[in-house]
Amino acid sequence: MRRQRKAKIVATLGPASTDIALIRALFDAGADVFRLNFSHGTHEDHRARYDAVRQVEAETGRPIAVLADLQGPKLRIGTFAAGKVAVRTGDVFVLDSDPTPGDGTRVYLPHPELFEAAQPGQSLLIDDGKVRLAIESVTTGTITTRVANNGTLSDRKGVNVPDAVIPIPALTAKDRKDLDFALSLGADWIGLSFVQRPSDIVEAREIVGTRAGILSKIEKPAALQQLEEIVRVSDSVMVARGDLGVELPPERVPGVQKRILRVCRQLGKPVVIATQMLESMIDSPVPTRAEASDVASAIYEGADAVMLSAESANGRYPVQAVSMMNRIVTEVERDPLYRNLLDAQHETPLNTRQDAICAALREVTQIIGAAATVTYTSSGATALRAARERPCAPIVSITPNLEIARRLAIAWGIHSTVSPDVQSVDEMVDAATRAALAEGYAAPGDQITIAAGMPFGQGGTTNLLRVAEVGASAVATTSSTREAALA
Repeated sequence: MRRQRKAKIVATLGPASTDIALIRALFDAGADVFRLNFSHGTHEDHRARYDAVRQVEAETGRPIAVLADLQGPKLRIGTFAAGKVAVRTGDVFVLDSDPTPGDGTRVYLPHPELFEAAQPGQSLLIDDGKVRLAIESVTTGTITTRVANNGTLSDRKGVNVPDAVIPIPALTAKDRKDLDFALSLGADWIGLSFVQRPSDIVEAREIVGTRAGILSKIEKPAALQQLEEIVRVSDSVMVARGDLGVELPPERVPGVQKRILRVCRQLGKPVVIATQMLESMIDSPVPTRAEASDVASAIYEGADAVMLSAESANGRYPVQAVSMMNRIVTEVERDPLYRNLLDAQHETPLNTRQDAICAALREVTQIIGAAATVTYTSSGATALRAARERPCAPIVSITPNLEIARRLAIAWGIHSTVSPDVQSVDEMVDAATRAALAEGYAAPGDQITIAAGMPFGQGGTTNLLRVAEVGASAVATTSSTREAALA
């Protein structure tokens, strides 16, 4: 199935989208990546959804990416004797290490790390920021605060600490079990929550290795202090506007989103914009105009992908939500202003051989009006560098590795195909013209541009740029061949 757009769609699977018929409908509506949210559901639930995705992949002959999103650390207060209490502006409220149920003056905080990190002048946000506590003093096992707004506190609500780096690892014991399970399934991307520093990604990389890509979720203000370093050691990044919007003032989130997009574009890392994109479609068959504009703005800014969460996981209109997002993205990409904005945001190539080749690829593609850009890649690097350049023509990625083809499904403009490796330049040109023709991106007589690395089959060796014409004798790859590659 050939998509008519370049930005990708990530759809979360959940109770509303479990059976294979619905997952197939979500794919047909436009989903390119399916997200398994390990904050909810059992391993058996996720296995069933993963297997269904792979069945859809086999039926359609298209590589589909699966993102396993780990829960990450969750900081919560303890319980209250009455279940909940009302607090008022100016009240003194204490969080302590006493596990006794709380009252209107205190509550248990079962996280020793917070006592170490908290300092006077900082804020604690309870229940997604519904109650804000200003820290006045910290002693061993006690944080004394003053309530900043009227509100209600209830059992085990979440705690956010926007002003501090919390000395806890990004991977909890639960995350490690979930990670082992996700890797055993064959997940293509691992979503790493609560990233605060580059070492969080390094820790996960020691476990993941090359079995999956690591997608770092930027949801803590602390991550912004080392943003470039975090992006460099990640394979992809998500702007997780949920917790980020809790811990940052709302007026700062749009600017932060643009900053993350700019850094990811500069370093050639795919970036996903997530949270509350079409949230009203959880219960409504149409979004608000503001939500449609939010999705469109992310595409105009050059995002690789936009994501649906509860809209597709447990909403009443999952297929309609994906279809609506697909229509919004397609409409934006038809707008001549979109191309102008992409070109205006174009980053200077890095001082590497790969960037030099892919920058030239972009220029040549535009000058000759190539119908398609074809990249040969064994590691995915060539295709990702080509995508960084945002060429006018679609990118047809050819790889002998199904796992790499799936992983590339998250990146802007890349149409992944699986094909046996080539041994010579002539074989490469022949396979490239056949792929462009078979996938519907070129016709006999069209010109295509090709980027590859020699010797063939070695990752990170992008060093070849070629222009070829699709001959009338080019033989399209049959669907049966493609399905065999995906089997």
